[in-house]
Amino acid sequence: MRERPSSRLLVVDPDDRLLLFKFVHLAGALTGQQFWATPGGALDPGESYEAAACREMFEETGMRVADPGPQIARRTVAFTLVDGERVTSDERYFLIRVHSTDTSSMHWTELERAAIVEQRWWRQAELAATTDQFYPEDVAEMLSRAGAW
Repeated sequence: MRERPSSRLLVVDPDDRLLLFKFVHLAGALTGQQFWATPGGALDPGESYEAAACREMFEETGMRVADPGPQIARRTVAFTLVDGERVTSDERYFLIRVHSTDTSSMHWTELERAAIVEQRWWRQAELAATTDQFYPEDVAEMLSRAGAW
């Protein structure tokens, strides 16, 4: 199974709400699956986790950051990509505080445009109360350990 290093972003607004994207897969190996997930994605060849975090922040939210700050969490998880490939993802999490909730999808990839149907800023209590699937499942604990929640 191929290793897939990736940077994941815990984007938190001034009201301590977390940004999550809702993915609904209508085609490919994940057809029928829907879940909420943090912004972020795979590293480009030769890219550092920090550089990927900055790039993904711009591509997925339209917001620029020069430095994502320190890595606050890490997890390794196996999953299936849209094309059916199984990967083991080495995910590094960065807490990024923003001053605005204005986001842009202008730089999304075709795959993102096909699968992301909604974005939402979640309060801690809302995330705890939802029955929706979200990843990572322990995101609230990550934010709590980092002092963000």
